[in-house]
Amino acid sequence: MPDANRPADAPLVRSRPVTTNGVELHVDECGEGPPVIFAHGFPELAFSWRHQLPALAAAGYHAVAPDQRGYGRSSRPAAIADYDVAHLTGDLVGLLDDIGEDRAVFVGHDWGAMVVWALSLLHADRVAGVVGMSVPFLHRAPMPPTELMRQVFGDAFFYILYFQEPEVADADLGRDPATTMRRMLAGLSGDRAMDSLADALAPDARGFVERLPEPDNLPAWLHPDDLDRYVDAFTRTGFTGAINWYRNVDRNWELTEPVADAQVAAPSLFVGGRLDPVLLMTPPDSQEPWLSDHRGTVLVEGAGHWVQQEAPAEVNDALLGFLAGLDSPYGRPGGAARGSA
Repeated sequence: MPDANRPADAPLVRSRPVTTNGVELHVDECGEGPPVIFAHGFPELAFSWRHQLPALAAAGYHAVAPDQRGYGRSSRPAAIADYDVAHLTGDLVGLLDDIGEDRAVFVGHDWGAMVVWALSLLHADRVAGVVGMSVPFLHRAPMPPTELMRQVFGDAFFYILYFQEPEVADADLGRDPATTMRRMLAGLSGDRAMDSLADALAPDARGFVERLPEPDNLPAWLHPDDLDRYVDAFTRTGFTGAINWYRNVDRNWELTEPVADAQVAAPSLFVGGRLDPVLLMTPPDSQEPWLSDHRGTVLVEGAGHWVQQEAPAEVNDALLGFLAGLDSPYGRPGGAARGSA
């Protein structure tokens, strides 16, 4: 289906495999110029940046988005530890090496946001700017995350704890990928996103997918062909690689101890949907003491969790404004992010 958000004169997206960091990553890229590398979240694909790649290419940037390890057309290692933060950030650095650049602006959504925030601390010399979407920068917890989650949620159901048990969530999400993806993408969209929050935490024996409401219809931003793209991918791959990212939350806590109290020095931007329930758990204001050059927080009215897909024009405007405010070769003097703060 034609993309109404794609500029008519933008270069076409091209795809290729990149072998790096012990895996093969399948990459979509578009344009030439200063690099901007996009990291998707759970359960998404490089395809979730379909509105951003051509828009940034048209503005003079080299936009690069992989299917991250465990997803889509990229490698799916068997070992759980192969999905820890060292591997995930190493993959993005490997992409930067592949295109022959010293630094890039990194943009991440959901789990991808957590990866690019970590990248800005673990590989600060490779980061010209960092944009988190939907998940703010999270200061390292005082104890292993699963221990903290058990204290906070008690007997309530919490999906990250549910995901820890090998094979259980894998079977739940993989039983019918069409139902899983339809309920996830539609259910966390816009004003629907808050409706299922209380039920999602109910302390009963239901699994993850059963707690997601069945939508009456798809939101306007999600064309059936786009949903099919996700369904086809996860039908082929299953969800184990994606869920393995969650099984490393305690390991990541250990690995990031050396940067536990470090600030993000690179220029930063945060973009979220005003109706995203994730922001109830992690308010964006809490990140600002840890961002030494924060250029703004943009909350898009009417958008839920899938903000770059739900509101591509607003997100692209915020990205291009942020890039314009960076030092050469990215920006121009006086540029600034635009949006509702």
